[in-house]
Amino acid sequence: MPVFHSRFLPGAEDAARNRAQALAALEKLRTIEARTRAASAKAGPRFAKRGQLLPRERLGLLLDPGAPFLELSTLAGYLFDRPDPDASVPGGGFIIGIGYVGGVRALVAVDDSGIDAGALQPYGIEKLQRAQDIAFENKLPFLHLIESAGANLLQYRVEDFVRGGKNFYNLCRHSAAGLPVLAVTHGSSTAGGAYMTGLSDMVVMVRGRAKAFLAGPPLLKAATGEIATDEDLGGADMHGHVSGLAEHIAEDDAHGIAILREHCAKMAWSRDLDAVPQGAAPLYDAEDLLALMPADGKKPMDMREIVARLVDGSDFLEFKSAYGPGTLCLDAVLMGMPIGIIANNAPIDPEGATKATQFIQICAQTQKPIVYLQNTTGYIVGTAAERAGMIKHGSKMIQAVANAGVPQVTVICGASFGAGNYGMCGKGFGPDFSFSWPTARIAVMGAEQAATTMKIVMEDGAKARGQAPDRAEIDKLYAAVIETFEKQQSALHHSARVLDDGVIDPRDTRHVIAFCLSVALAARKRTLNPLSFGVARP
Repeated sequence: MPVFHSRFLPGAEDAARNRAQALAALEKLRTIEARTRAASAKAGPRFAKRGQLLPRERLGLLLDPGAPFLELSTLAGYLFDRPDPDASVPGGGFIIGIGYVGGVRALVAVDDSGIDAGALQPYGIEKLQRAQDIAFENKLPFLHLIESAGANLLQYRVEDFVRGGKNFYNLCRHSAAGLPVLAVTHGSSTAGGAYMTGLSDMVVMVRGRAKAFLAGPPLLKAATGEIATDEDLGGADMHGHVSGLAEHIAEDDAHGIAILREHCAKMAWSRDLDAVPQGAAPLYDAEDLLALMPADGKKPMDMREIVARLVDGSDFLEFKSAYGPGTLCLDAVLMGMPIGIIANNAPIDPEGATKATQFIQICAQTQKPIVYLQNTTGYIVGTAAERAGMIKHGSKMIQAVANAGVPQVTVICGASFGAGNYGMCGKGFGPDFSFSWPTARIAVMGAEQAATTMKIVMEDGAKARGQAPDRAEIDKLYAAVIETFEKQQSALHHSARVLDDGVIDPRDTRHVIAFCLSVALAARKRTLNPLSFGVARP
């Protein structure tokens, strides 16, 4: 295949402007993420006094040294808990990602008990259930380090209670599918949260700290009048010697994690499918990815420049380059894995949609994964486009995306507007994984287009009623629409609502895509031994 020759000029004024915007957005992202880590770390003295490790210290001991770990949904709940951007602490009460434990690639969930004692935070349910879906769909063991005060009653919402039942449903289905569900209970596992321990196939409980009960001492006394201590009601020794809930009793956090690691190391599992992907580096520096995407979203961008900094050897073959050229369809290899790539150099027109449909079908025929690099204002509009069958051809593309049946990974690099989000395998179309760059913009349309549309509707409505348009009212609404769209179209807003799997540094894109594709491809090769029901302990 021909090697791409870049026209990018790193020293150009536009490149400097683009890079500055990307670095500023990235710095904002890292500052928000660091705030969550700092909030959890403040509990350090309290944890040390109790002889406990902080949540991220537990995670560090659990993961294989030097092996990759992809953290997911770090922004979950951002601005939902507090409207002040400088005070909001995102994360949803969980640290979640995919990593290696005892040589086994697994989905790892850690209750962030350094914040509000691990009580479930806004959007924590969505974050946990998305992680459970990833584990189930990609045939990953589910490992949970448990210490949670349960639901935050000060933020109680009945819809969270009802939806939360799926946390437990997912664990049941996971175990029954033949996927191990393993847990270390480090502290409280109360009420509904007790089932996070109870529905695990193997449980380690930490002596003197772990507690699992359906009703804690205060609720028990309020409900029945019975008085009991934490240890008698649900301590590790009781569950290890009497109830049988715990398979292992650990002396401290580190010991409990060591037991879990040993269990994973001795688990019968096809580790050969979990190899970290390798491949020839691109010819161009990943640093360029910070400066390539225009700071001005109205400026055109050749997405081949992006691809040349992602794929092995910057080597790709363009499919039907002369037909529907605004939609790019490329064959390449990423970290040794053959892939198809679909990207946008212009709005998706009828020819581009037709080309993409054929390309997706060819990828499906040959079982080739597809990577979508979004930078689109959507499907093209206008009389000519409608007469050319834009709806019909766009629908064919959307049908192909929905039914491709191969691993699909989406990265929103720039704009993701209108039905272009759908046709380029947005969240609603169930990509195996989806990520955004910090400067990405996601909306039903651009802010100015939305505001102008409302302005025209109001003006036409006034004229239809035989009235003069109220300019002050129209200008007020115009400004309000602009503000609403600009606030909601940011990648941070999008990711805070778990509408992707995380916002990533553009320079990490190659490795993130490769890791996710290797997970998805391994899932399609792995054979499980399903049960009629999940594992039930005596």
